[in-house]
Amino acid sequence: MSTLRLAWLRAGMPVRTLLAALPTSFWLLPLVLIALGGLPVLLLLPSPGGDAAPASVIAALQVSHAVSEAATPPPGRDGWARVDLPHYRLLERGATGAASWYRVEFDASVSDAEPWAAYLPFLYNGGSLWLNGTPIGSVLSSRPELHVRWERPFLVALPAGLLRPTGNELLLRLPPAAAASILRMPRLEVAPLRLLMPVYDRRLFWVRTMPQITVAVGILVPCFVLFIWWRRRSEVLYGLFGVAALLWAVRTLTFVLEVIPQQEWQWWRISYHAATGGFVVVMALFALRFAGLNRQWLDRALVAYALLGPLWLLVRGPGADVAVGYFWGGGLIAVGLGAVAATAWAAVVRREKTAALLLIALALAACAGVHDYMMSYGALPLSRWLPEWTQQRFFLLHHAANLLLVVMGGLLTQRFIDALTAIQILNHTLEDRVAAREAELADSYGQMAVMQQERAAAQERRRIMRDLHDGLGSKLFILLSRVERGAVQTRELSQSLRACIADMRLSLDASAAQDAGLESALADFLYRWRPLLCEAGVQPSWQVDVAEPTAWISAHATLQLLRLLQEALTNVVKHAGANAVSVEVRATAELLTLAVIDNGKGFGGDAPAGRGIANMQARAAALHARLTLASDASGTGLRLELPRIPPGAS
Repeated sequence: MSTLRLAWLRAGMPVRTLLAALPTSFWLLPLVLIALGGLPVLLLLPSPGGDAAPASVIAALQVSHAVSEAATPPPGRDGWARVDLPHYRLLERGATGAASWYRVEFDASVSDAEPWAAYLPFLYNGGSLWLNGTPIGSVLSSRPELHVRWERPFLVALPAGLLRPTGNELLLRLPPAAAASILRMPRLEVAPLRLLMPVYDRRLFWVRTMPQITVAVGILVPCFVLFIWWRRRSEVLYGLFGVAALLWAVRTLTFVLEVIPQQEWQWWRISYHAATGGFVVVMALFALRFAGLNRQWLDRALVAYALLGPLWLLVRGPGADVAVGYFWGGGLIAVGLGAVAATAWAAVVRREKTAALLLIALALAACAGVHDYMMSYGALPLSRWLPEWTQQRFFLLHHAANLLLVVMGGLLTQRFIDALTAIQILNHTLEDRVAAREAELADSYGQMAVMQQERAAAQERRRIMRDLHDGLGSKLFILLSRVERGAVQTRELSQSLRACIADMRLSLDASAAQDAGLESALADFLYRWRPLLCEAGVQPSWQVDVAEPTAWISAHATLQLLRLLQEALTNVVKHAGANAVSVEVRATAELLTLAVIDNGKGFGGDAPAGRGIANMQARAAALHARLTLASDASGTGLRLELPRIPPGAS
């Protein structure tokens, strides 16, 4: 016995056709949806000159039917009755064992270069074939341990050695399924293989390959969508779409899983009904929420109805499968029509383009559901209206639901893009507002800094003026009193006036340092002292390094430093007996160092009498600076260290 010859799917052209039919404009999408919804119908309907084999080369078939429990062709002609294909045999409840036999008689133009084949659009429970008394193939049928339902088409090659020019006899044995109520024999076509191959390829793509694609996509896409919903629980529509796609992938497995162990059959049918009812109810929940008509009691009622069918089948067993599909499945049609009505209300009242697109897709899915319901439970009456279409046994809900999911996914994708666009616009707005606010703050801080600098400068000037008033003013007042009393000599008066002028210049230098800096004040000070030292026979040398910013040294501190330096140089001139003195000033961002070294006679271990050293120590203490003195026979050295942050301060 030879095996069936099944042609591989040649899906390149259908896929390219679908891609070429994608819309180029948003406004053409409704027309494209209608066209895609009817595409399987247009491709499967036989048309003259189309993919169906030409009538002139299809063998004229004479078909007879008989019922027999025999496993081999029954002999003779008794019990055979002439029938037309497709043929339906009603099975009595509980009847098993009796198979349907079909005798197909035809003539064929035999050619070695032209193989012939027999095409069956479906063979739900399998069967066996004989050509001119010789078995040529079989398709697995249901057994006590297996449940079989073949949705795919079959193309059986007819061996050229068995074909005769006339009087060929093709026998088919179709065993009944255990839970079936109708045994169906599809319309059989016998023709050259090249003419039947396109018909076979096309149907195989739509009923076998497309479901496989649906299952794969229906598992992968929900993972992404449900992750979005898990991260954003407020986006309920994403969660409903993910659940709907996952349920539809499970339901579509009925076209993929064609052989199931008998002990698993009931659980599979429960899962199938649960996925079907769950998908329809989730679509209704999506439509209600999309239209803003969702109510908690209605949501609970729909979920309860979705669970009713699977529970019914679980309690009553496999025998209730047909009743569950007929009664409970009919109620699902009402649920689907309710979803269409809710979406229509949203499209009319809210006038949303997205609602109109969803309405078209839902309406197509609802019509496809009614069609499939009639195809499953009312095929005999439907065959009177659409005989050519009914014999194809092609179910449309699978493709209409795919289209509905694509539309839903597109709407949610557009919603996601709109949300990202709104966030981007909001971010740009916030960035502009933040930038403007930062500019305002920077301007305010700049104004505050200028005000603080001006206030600090004013405070320093007031302090210097107070020092002038308390120091220089007091000296001048005392000197004036002595002059008026005639108690001062001309030499003493001259010295006192020079001291007052020097003190006044120090105050002016310190005040100018607030703007010009410490280096400028030192330059002015040393410029005035150079001729004084040279006149006293002391050769001065200066080394000033204040390259680092010294804004942290206030005008008051500058005044105290200049007075301390003036006191040190005065001591060199009056008491040291030196002929050379060096002054070194170094300033960094954290420390200022002042050193005065002469080559005089020194003062040994005891400090000289007078108030000069005490004054310098007092000034250093007021500045939180460290003052050190060292003296020996080679001269005297003074060193002052003024840190930016006083010791012990934070």
